[in-house]
Amino acid sequence: MGGKIDQVELHPHASEVLRNVARRILADPDNVTCSSEAARLNRARELSPADHLAVMYGKPSGGRPWLPQSLKNILLSEATLGYLMHRNKPVLGREDGRPVRLCEGLWDRATHEALRSAILSRKAPWTRRSNREYVLTTVALCGQCHTRLYTQTSKDAPPRYTCTARNKGWLQAQHCRPAPLINAHLLDAYVEEWFLRELGDGMIYETVYDPGNGIAERVAETRASRERLRADREAGLYDAPDDAAWFRDRYAALGRELAALEAEPRRAPGMVRRPTGETVADRWFRAADVQARKEILIDFGVRVTLFPASAPVRWVPGFLHGPEQDPMALL
Repeated sequence: MGGKIDQVELHPHASEVLRNVARRILADPDNVTCSSEAARLNRARELSPADHLAVMYGKPSGGRPWLPQSLKNILLSEATLGYLMHRNKPVLGREDGRPVRLCEGLWDRATHEALRSAILSRKAPWTRRSNREYVLTTVALCGQCHTRLYTQTSKDAPPRYTCTARNKGWLQAQHCRPAPLINAHLLDAYVEEWFLRELGDGMIYETVYDPGNGIAERVAETRASRERLRADREAGLYDAPDDAAWFRDRYAALGRELAALEAEPRRAPGMVRRPTGETVADRWFRAADVQARKEILIDFGVRVTLFPASAPVRWVPGFLHGPEQDPMALL
């Protein structure tokens, strides 16, 4: 192989996979993470970067999974802007000092900066998200001690939701007896029927990142170019007389360009809500797997409280801010 490369293009499917990951993280950075997205991609059987490259070269897929750190590195890299990279930094053009662009970027500079902020500013939660195939983990609560329910499995019985807080010695659960317990498929069916009856006909709106009118992106791009030039100068790359003269001219030109851009009116980037054209029921039945349905319940703030079989009421569904809340207000 080898030879001159005439053109570089984004792979249609692979680029859309990464754009969808970015959209999901920007829409809900508190709950959607690189770890949860890597798990989702593995469940959806999307080829990992290594396997995708192997298949493109006619080799068999090795079944290598998406790794959270690898996905994070991809999303944070300026290669997603279409730049030629060397040692994790964009290669600068000799004539204008700007990054050398190989192809269309996955997104623009403003989106890149918003994505970096969403990923790097997030603090790790104290709870661990379950990736197992149960719809109501993190959604179902104990009606006696108000802790979350866990699943219980055994060879001679189907999976069950139950409260394990008292067995773990938690003080708030010391009077939680008998602990509520129910077959998982029964509670799953109850909650699904209730959820679709309450919200199934509602229209889905999605929250997406709007980069604005492009001025903010160009300002960010120009500032990034100046910072790269300054860093290279501080590293001693432009100490020779002719290089120093080129640096001064190029740095001054970028300064003038930045001043002109900052004087132009701009529409700031930000999150906007827009209709998707599908109902809650549509999204529910099109969900790829159990985890996708759990995300829908979490997005709508659904909580279900389970009581022991001896209680007057077995289970109570509702929303995070109370069952009396108008369901349409959550759409």
